Amino acid sequence: MTPISTLSEPYRAVRWWLISVAALIALMVLVGGATRLTESGLSIVEWKPVTGSVPPLSERQWTEAFEAYKKIPQYRELNAGMSLSEFKEIFWWEWSHRLLGRFIGVAYLLPFLFFLWRGGLSGELKRRLWLLFALGGLQGAVGWWMVASGLTERVEVSQYRLATHLVLALLIFAGIVWTVRRLKERPQIAVPARLRFTSVLLLVVTFVQIYFGALVAGLRAGRAYNTWPQIDGAFIPSADRLWFETPWWRNMFDNVLTVQFEHRMTAYVLFVLAAWHAFDAVRSRAAAGGALLLLGAVSLQAVLGILTLLHQVPIDLALAHQAVAIVVLTLAVMQTERLASRQSAQAQPRAVPLGQAG
Repeated sequence: MTPISTLSEPYRAVRWWLISVAALIALMVLVGGATRLTESGLSIVEWKPVTGSVPPLSERQWTEAFEAYKKIPQYRELNAGMSLSEFKEIFWWEWSHRLLGRFIGVAYLLPFLFFLWRGGLSGELKRRLWLLFALGGLQGAVGWWMVASGLTERVEVSQYRLATHLVLALLIFAGIVWTVRRLKERPQIAVPARLRFTSVLLLVVTFVQIYFGALVAGLRAGRAYNTWPQIDGAFIPSADRLWFETPWWRNMFDNVLTVQFEHRMTAYVLFVLAAWHAFDAVRSRAAAGGALLLLGAVSLQAVLGILTLLHQVPIDLALAHQAVAIVVLTLAVMQTERLASRQSAQAQPRAVPLGQAG
């Protein structure tokens, strides 16, 4: 991302606002994970961005919501005979998830408008924040696009759309973390180019791994092949079982065995890359602390992933696995930003303290 002003004092309130929004997004991702694990995501079959923030308040409204749910394939094929009280349990998960999304929108927009009104944001920062806001609006539409995929012909949402929804949420999260880091003045670190390259590569592989993890969740692939380090009886399964669908590339997204295998292999790549980056950072005496923290988080994430698999995805381990994934992403963004080039002070946009016209 393009460097922006490295101002400290004028942007202190902005930093705390963005940190709060990032924390809410992290919470949103975890609630979304719980919604998926409890099969609650299709319990609300309408998209009402404003009026949908009010849950059913009477027995008649609850009955209407339940009757609407009974019309979709998930109820007929998986939950036929569900009681109203059981429906309420899954409804509250999805309603909480959507309400939190609305709250994040308000928590972002209102302070943003206030800061714009006070005239305390540089031009580059305003463009960055408008982009993040637009991505947030897109995320709401993607969320409904995901839910809609499970309302007519499927008993669950499309794993493609689920993965898109998750990656976009964490892309917004990463953008906020990067922006917060760039709002604090730090000296330029002299580092070898290869160290910068591996930090960027770590960040890219982290996003790829998160995408594959979402495919695993969408296909419930974590509940199959629950052995480690072997999968389907071997460390590398038979090619006939990995690539039996045509065209071949569909296996990477639709074949349960292939999706879980690529998630495992990417985890190994991520661990080796994190270890290599940490060793190089220590040897180069550049950002070694951040590299070692990242390696520790990746290691913990790998252990949690193995335990989650071996225990067939209990909700507590699965959410812990997802939470540490957010930590890994945060540390990867911070390490990449720490090693990235910064503009000189002379090239930075002019500081515009809050309360003055800008």
